[in-house]
Amino acid sequence: MRGGIPICFPQFGNCGSLEQHGFARNKIWVIDDDPPPLPPSDYNGKVYVDLLLKPTEEDLKCWPHCFEFRLRVALAMDGNLSMISRVRNINGKPFSFSFGYHTYFSVSDVSEVRIEGLETLDYLDNLHQRERFTEQGDAITFESEVDRVYLSSPNVIAVLDHERKRTCVLRKEGLPDVVVWNPWEKKSKTMVDFGDEEYKQMLCVDAAAIEKPITLKPGEEWTGRLELSTVPSSYCSDHLDF
Repeated sequence: MRGGIPICFPQFGNCGSLEQHGFARNKIWVIDDDPPPLPPSDYNGKVYVDLLLKPTEEDLKCWPHCFEFRLRVALAMDGNLSMISRVRNINGKPFSFSFGYHTYFSVSDVSEVRIEGLETLDYLDNLHQRERFTEQGDAITFESEVDRVYLSSPNVIAVLDHERKRTCVLRKEGLPDVVVWNPWEKKSKTMVDFGDEEYKQMLCVDAAAIEKPITLKPGEEWTGRLELSTVPSSYCSDHLDF
């Protein structure tokens, strides 16, 4: 079963020695009863939970770095969902990692969906050995398998679903890259946890840090934020603050 927003840490994809997308997404997190404070804007008028992940002995065998990963998941009165990740190095030496909010969107028909905000950007194409290309379209549309990492992206991306008459708006901080993925028909049939026809109603648009890994010195902390909201489908990039 696939869906939701898996946390990809300390590795995104298979670009490293760890399991696909790292180990954080498969771990049991604990409630963080006493998290370090965040600005009032991150909790006023919101319902939220603070979670904490620390490495186990098994984790340290495959990735020998001590860290504290704090995650706040918040839901606002208007339905906006926000996630704030804070990774602190409590190791005695620097370490580097990649990261992604692996966000699955439910869409009416992926062939009728378009993504705005990634025009003219360079991207790494995972279907062509991570070769670098430049986006030529005025928006991203779908008619075959897509697996790309868009680089140096803006902090606001729009996913327009005309049939559902809505636009999903992705806002991010601390995450320069955007991954766009849909397995399409052929690959869907090879995935044991994915229905043969499910590619038609899904799309992943991930706020991420992949091309240039994040490096933390001992005691340093990194923060990556994601906010998801929906607006009427008449909205497009011209109405958003890119």
